[in-house]
Amino acid sequence: MISRRLCALGTALLVCVGLLSACGDDSDGSGGSGDKTLTVYAAASLTKTFTDIGKEFESQHDGVEVEFSFGGSSDLVAQIQQGAPADVFASADEANMQKLTGDVPQADDPVDFASNTLEIATPPGDPAGIKSFADLGKDGVNVVVCAPEVPCGAAAVKAEAATGVTINPVSEEQSVTDVLAKVSSGEADAGLVYVTDVKGAGDSVEGVTFPESSTIVNTYPIVALKDSKNSDLAQDFIDLVTSDTGRSILEEAGFAKP
Repeated sequence: MISRRLCALGTALLVCVGLLSACGDDSDGSGGSGDKTLTVYAAASLTKTFTDIGKEFESQHDGVEVEFSFGGSSDLVAQIQQGAPADVFASADEANMQKLTGDVPQADDPVDFASNTLEIATPPGDPAGIKSFADLGKDGVNVVVCAPEVPCGAAAVKAEAATGVTINPVSEEQSVTDVLAKVSSGEADAGLVYVTDVKGAGDSVEGVTFPESSTIVNTYPIVALKDSKNSDLAQDFIDLVTSDTGRSILEEAGFAKP
């Protein structure tokens, strides 16, 4: 009889210990693993560089995964304003950043970390013979640009004003990577993208520079969002982007200093 009672008591104790352990596992709100995810929304033109910076960040922060959402800056801002759970936002221009830091700020003070300029991209061999910005306005030339609300599209509008050339695009895309894809696939004779996009595309496109681009510079700001549940990690990521390591990665891709 005594042995049966001792066994029952032992079983009960094991159950209690198991329950306490289970409760302890979930105390950090991460399903027991202790891992955390830092969500970064960033302009499409930052895809390669931020992916590399993200890997460096993960190597410096055990148990932290960086999850990226890349796209047109205007689309990303709209998603954040609608409640998308993001910790960090990096824009390809200051105008879209202002939407989050204006009268009712959803973010802290942004930090400028890079700049970029436009370049014409053509398919390999430049079949349409694009040699200057003026060639983009010729009849029969299929040109793809970003939509005006997207930073690369806003820069294209400024380029038209600076050169006096009017472009009649066959399509307006929501991100610079979409423009590049249409050019590299041969769907367009030319597209207005960034210097970094042409460099990153390798042999899939050719680049055509134009002098007016030097006066049309997009400055890239980055910011921690106020609703972030990982504010310390968000600041750590921004610190890495603006560090010598981050700047080296950005400069290697063709980005200039802000």
